[in-house]
Amino acid sequence: MANINDYYQKKQLLEKLSDELNKMEQDQALKSDLEFENKVKGLMDQYKKSPKDVLQILGAIDPSVATGKADGGTRAKRPLKTYKNPHTGEVVKTRGGNHKTLNEWRQKYGKEAVQGWQQN
Repeated sequence: MANINDYYQKKQLLEKLSDELNKMEQDQALKSDLEFENKVKGLMDQYKKSPKDVLQILGAIDPSVATGKADGGTRAKRPLKTYKNPHTGEVVKTRGGNHKTLNEWRQKYGKEAVQGWQQN
């Protein structure tokens, strides 16, 4: 009986998704985006260019488009954190938590105390 219940749940889900898809297909903004995508793909085929080539061209036009890595996988940089030791006045700037000086401070003053030294 579990199989039949699972079947009907999935069938209802499929109908719901089908309705949502039909509504999306009627959206003019989506139609315009799909048309643009098809034209870009057509141009890429016509000029024998890969998506990587297109990104390089766009990056030359607008540097904010550049991906930063050749393999296409990018990861956002961690925010720079600044800690100031109130006892010594020493300042540490780091993007990671495994900083030698921070670890020494944590051992000496405690993790919570050092976290409180973080500045914006």
